[in-house]
Amino acid sequence: MAKLSKTAITNEVAEGAGISKAQAKAALETLAGLAYNNAKDGFTIPGIGKVSVRQTAARKMIMRFGPKAGEEIDVPAKTKLKFTFLKAAKEEILG
Repeated sequence: MAKLSKTAITNEVAEGAGISKAQAKAALETLAGLAYNNAKDGFTIPGIGKVSVRQTAARKMIMRFGPKAGEEIDVPAKTKLKFTFLKAAKEEILG
């Protein structure tokens, strides 16, 4: 199956839910907005997975390639986004 565009996804949601394309687009945009606003607390997309924010610790790393090979550098702490698929979604996708 080919990669689905935003329009194709909106059309599929509208057809599957029996609503207009405009309503489906609004629903998808609302879901995305909820995920953006609530990711810090952990946001679960029903039937698919969970969006969360993770902190990585500062660390030291030895460069392996390039002109700085062999030098030790400091990698600063970061805030990262993480998506974890639900077990049921993994089983459905992977078989």
